[in-house]
Amino acid sequence: MKKLLMASAATALTTGAAMAAGHSSEVKLGVLLSFTGPIESLTPAMGAGAEMAISEVSGDANFMEGAAVTPVRGDATCVDAAAATAAAERLITSDGVVGIMGADCSGVTTAVLANVAVPNGIAMISPAATSPALSTAEDNGLFFRTAPSDARQGEVLATILNEKGIGSVAVTYTNNDYGKGFADAFVAAYSGMGGEVTLSAAHEDGKGDYSAEVGALASAGGDALVVLGYVDQGGAGVIQGALDTGAFDMFAFGDGMIGDSLTDRFGADIDGSIGTAPGGENEGAARFAEMASEAGIDGTSVYAGESYDAAALLLLAMAASGSTDASEYAGSIMDVANAPGEPILPGELSKALQIIADGGEVDYQGASGVELVGSGEAAGSYAEYTVDGGALSVVGYR
Repeated sequence: MKKLLMASAATALTTGAAMAAGHSSEVKLGVLLSFTGPIESLTPAMGAGAEMAISEVSGDANFMEGAAVTPVRGDATCVDAAAATAAAERLITSDGVVGIMGADCSGVTTAVLANVAVPNGIAMISPAATSPALSTAEDNGLFFRTAPSDARQGEVLATILNEKGIGSVAVTYTNNDYGKGFADAFVAAYSGMGGEVTLSAAHEDGKGDYSAEVGALASAGGDALVVLGYVDQGGAGVIQGALDTGAFDMFAFGDGMIGDSLTDRFGADIDGSIGTAPGGENEGAARFAEMASEAGIDGTSVYAGESYDAAALLLLAMAASGSTDASEYAGSIMDVANAPGEPILPGELSKALQIIADGGEVDYQGASGVELVGSGEAAGSYAEYTVDGGALSVVGYR
């Protein structure tokens, strides 16, 4: 579908063409992530991951005649669509970026796509926006993501709970596109497996007291509480309330809750709880984790690898098309991400650029086993987490 759209997009997206020359001594790439807000503990590793890929390509003789690639950060905030939109506008109009690695949270990603990227003809690859609604967003062939849709994650989380014999759950989700889409997918899958959802209710982020929400969830009851929220915001607040009142001692978490700050705060109090987040057991993931560790970055942090991959795909697509104009390079993103071609892992971007320069093809697999399907989103796999001894650990992949 992306490739079909590109023919019309190439003639319509004149604004982006005017802003981006085919070759330049400097190429600027936007890194639009929520450096403040409810997932701010996750984004340092994400931003650093993207910038690792950028540094690999910068100055390579096979990329735009040796152009330097400069990352320019913008704060997406996760929850403030107006602020995210303004940040993206600045990246394009003031800083002159030719593509955006981001955004992350689904609501702000949707806003930036519709209000900034499409009107300006700028390609975006999100490493973390997982709302199922983004699969059908009007994007003029400009939007891709290296994280799979929550339509799939809902099924995976439901399957794990069902296999563990947990027959009933209450669900709390953050009141936005991400939370609602994830909750709907989970409830449909879990109910279809015979599980009972006693209550599925939204919570607002930024509150100091979640006693009302916890009271309603406790009244509904269940063998576990499913928390589809943010680790630095309302999701953690609901867990705290549930623990304080003894309402629940078993929890199941979506990807927005998977981070060190979860166990830093709750430790062994949530032992036995489970969670899911995009991840896979492959050579690329191990190599990225090793590279990141050497650079002082936690390469196992959620979405760090997907961020490296998103930046890498943008840059390889530019090289393959010979242009930094999104109306020309966006059509190459699916090509460099998928077979046929030489498999490319983290740390091999220079190798990929040489293959492209020699007229060959690459199959970028990266840190997350990249395969883009449908409208340009990751086919994806998920890591299954458990909390044991107050620490998160991966116990398998789905």
